[in-house]
Amino acid sequence: MLLVFDVGNTNIVLGVYDGKKLVIDWRIATTTQRTADEYGIVVINLFEKAGLNYKDIEAVVVSSVVPNIMYSLEHMIRKYFNVEPLVVGPGIKTGINIKYDNPKEVGADRIVNAVAAHDIYKRSLIIVDFGTATTFCAVGKNGDYYGGAITPGIKIASDALFERAAKLPRIELVKPPTVICKNTVQSMQSGIIYGYAGLVDNIVTKMKKEMEQLKEEEPFVVATGGLAKLIATESSTIDEINPYLTLEGLRIIYEKNR
Repeated sequence: MLLVFDVGNTNIVLGVYDGKKLVIDWRIATTTQRTADEYGIVVINLFEKAGLNYKDIEAVVVSSVVPNIMYSLEHMIRKYFNVEPLVVGPGIKTGINIKYDNPKEVGADRIVNAVAAHDIYKRSLIIVDFGTATTFCAVGKNGDYYGGAITPGIKIASDALFERAAKLPRIELVKPPTVICKNTVQSMQSGIIYGYAGLVDNIVTKMKKEMEQLKEEEPFVVATGGLAKLIATESSTIDEINPYLTLEGLRIIYEKNR
């Protein structure tokens, strides 16, 4: 079996694959202060609670945008799973042609998403990932990664309102029934959720026009990430939600590099 780690700034998403089948996935908090043994205890407990034997893991793949966590995580994998982790980075086979000015600047999560989407959909794509940051990636039909855009994530915007505006409360990210709201909490929810839907649609629309200039077909728009469903229901440009896009990308990268 294959164990995959998608390490984000807020959460680590783990998945266990048996061949091409995703058996189970978990989400834990990203904590740079945890030691290798502490991460080991957390991960082994997840396996035990799910009735899985961690000793059945034959390989581990890691994608990370948090460098400070990698020493503990890699040490944990070697110690508890007795395998050398495959870490997504320079030198890894992806099948994607990165057109960035400096390819090393592209976040591992964006590369992994591009690999998965290109493999699954086999067409021109725009990928919107709702994580700590919201990222937009343009991928050509032949696997050219053209680049994209990065905006502050939805939770960052929500937390900033609470922290920087003295009279505004911390809110739950749920969709209010109307855009015109009659209390402060719902007004903040309206501004963030409907506002981000508009942000997404505007960026996607402009990216589509630029991809047309690159002689690409009408791109298919895929959303992923923890808050994708919340925004996608209000977006007019998102075609599909794929919550497991990053995990699938990690599996595909393992297959390309095994």
